Amino acid sequence: MVSVAAGQVVLSDRRTQRRWPVELTPYEIATLPVTQAEYARVTGERPSAFTGAKLPVESVSWWDAVRFCNALSEREGREPAYRLDDEDVQWDRTADGYRLPTEAEWEYACRAGTTGPRYGPLDEIAWYRDNSGERPHDVGGRQPNAWGLHDMLGNVWNWCWDVYDAEVYGTYRVLRGGGWFDEHWSCRASVRRRSHPTFAVDDVGFRVARSDPR
Repeated sequence: MVSVAAGQVVLSDRRTQRRWPVELTPYEIATLPVTQAEYARVTGERPSAFTGAKLPVESVSWWDAVRFCNALSEREGREPAYRLDDEDVQWDRTADGYRLPTEAEWEYACRAGTTGPRYGPLDEIAWYRDNSGERPHDVGGRQPNAWGLHDMLGNVWNWCWDVYDAEVYGTYRVLRGGGWFDEHWSCRASVRRRSHPTFAVDDVGFRVARSDPR
């Protein structure tokens, strides 16, 4: 986990042409996406379409990701961040357990102080359609950003906490980062995608975050 100080990020949506600033309190975010080995160790499950201990876990839904966060919290003796029932999730923002990053936290961490579309040359930092061989790769194989975070762009999309646009898409949740099958234009810090929280596909995974009480 990398500690991230308080800051501000301006989010944007190409579809609606909206821009909005978000103030961030300190938080921690994982240096790598959750791997298949980590997911299996915590849940006992191996859902991925591609097989490899160090490959990012994929074919996991948003619900799978939040359940993993709670299970990992309980495993480490932390207070779970989420209260779950069959149709709803409540986030306890005072809990010290693991959770999904908000999309603002994700973008701020992805940028790591940069202002361009990417934190480095794409072929050096990301697995995407032109260099992936149409498959995911072991996490950490590309260069990290300035804060030591790998695979923020490419390899697998990352589930985020946020609802994408409740008025238009209901409960669909935000995806960030681009994946191994995406063209270069999808692998940018500002790109937003959406998916239903029950959908699980082979280019979507996640990384964990944690609130920092300082």
